[in-house]
Amino acid sequence: MNAKITKSVVVALDGSANALKALNYLKLLFGSQHHLDVHLFHNIQGIPPILDEESKKNPYTARQVRELDNRNKRMAKKFLSAGKKALLDIGFADDRIKTVEFSKQLGVARDICSWSEKKNMDAIVLCTRGKGRIEAFFMGETANKVLELSHICPVWMVKGDVRSQPVLIALDTSDDALRAVDHAAFILAGTDCPITLFYSKRNLFRFFSKEEFESMPELEAIWQTAAGREIAPVMKKAIKMLISAGVDEARISSQIIDGSHSASADILKAADHYDCGTIVMGRRGVSGVKDYTVGSVSRKVLQEFKNTALWLVP
Repeated sequence: MNAKITKSVVVALDGSANALKALNYLKLLFGSQHHLDVHLFHNIQGIPPILDEESKKNPYTARQVRELDNRNKRMAKKFLSAGKKALLDIGFADDRIKTVEFSKQLGVARDICSWSEKKNMDAIVLCTRGKGRIEAFFMGETANKVLELSHICPVWMVKGDVRSQPVLIALDTSDDALRAVDHAAFILAGTDCPITLFYSKRNLFRFFSKEEFESMPELEAIWQTAAGREIAPVMKKAIKMLISAGVDEARISSQIIDGSHSASADILKAADHYDCGTIVMGRRGVSGVKDYTVGSVSRKVLQEFKNTALWLVP
């Protein structure tokens, strides 16, 4: 694959300084010589139907409603101009920056997802803050809704200040994990980002208490050996996918560890150990449960990550 193929991402802005951190993350990941189009997106709040109806009855109300609408549009231009200036200041070319003033139709999250899918965006980038639950731009539940509604487009959650370029791809044996590898391979081809493929072998402590099998240590040894055999072809395929996409083989490493009782804790610990500013993972994992926004492991990583970007790939 040609590493110079243009990638396109959409960054949702709400005018906050926190949202602009996503732009610095893009510079960290892609550098100044990149093939990346950035679409800065602001959802303009529409006039509530009640006020719209009342404006038809009263000229004074109509003037106020028009002023409110104009104020919203001016604010959108201000937010988007600030975002564009921030990108220009860190070296992005003017022709790589697009601004999108989108009048609210279906709701903030639905509008972002729908627009991104129609425009074939490669990722939706959201800045988050807080700990324990996601608090995102516009309103607290927007990021959660984007994760729930984005069935095609990967979502990049950027929390805090991301300062490390290396990337950790968390593997398991699911199709979602290989889709995550495919996404990372496409995006990271042509960048200088080192990539670590990581797998935490499931520990029997995740299924039984220590007391239940401590007298049978051979079972743990058998389990770990089998788990290693299970991931080996997946790891081999992932490496091949990265190289085929144009990622330099010298930038790829792999790590398989004997997991602890918590896969999410293993992933976060590994990201810290290898100084990875980005974690990439499939959204659902081995369970493949489609009735939930994210799988149990990715949900826990989502709750605990900090000063990191987390890519969740559907």
